[in-house]
Amino acid sequence: MAEGFLRHRLAERGIAARVSSAGVVGAGRPASESAVKAMIDHGIDIGDHRSRLIDPSMVRAADLVVGMAREHVREAVVLEPPAFPRTFTLKELVRRGRAVGPRAGSEPLPVWLARVHAGREPALHLGSSAEDDVADPLGQRLAVFERTADELAELVDDLVALAWPEPAVAAP
Repeated sequence: MAEGFLRHRLAERGIAARVSSAGVVGAGRPASESAVKAMIDHGIDIGDHRSRLIDPSMVRAADLVVGMAREHVREAVVLEPPAFPRTFTLKELVRRGRAVGPRAGSEPLPVWLARVHAGREPALHLGSSAEDDVADPLGQRLAVFERTADELAELVDDLVALAWPEPAVAAP
């Protein structure tokens, strides 16, 4: 669902980006019926989605790695340790991004991510945390997927506003 939101939001802004998702369990599985229904309510079709397993080359190639939970950050960093400065949970990235402020118009994404990353320690990603983890709705009823989709929509909107802010319009 987060992949669908991010791809959609970036496309709305005309930002050319390759957005893909991968996980730590199962490959080739379609999105659940409940996830598809919850996303349709947001005007996004993820019916063609198929799961992929994360691998080191994916992490190495990514400018930004965003996990839904601390376990995803840990897995990505175990596969590719140098990726830690650009690997965050979605909640953590939004929270820390708000603290350092949005990316300046000409600021390269890696420079903004370095500001967001400053002071982080890998040990902070041990265990799970409601502050950092988006609850996985898998196996739950549709209403739980809908709540998760609403939460992801808000988080992705915040991320896009922070990392890819629209340029300020000069007053006439």
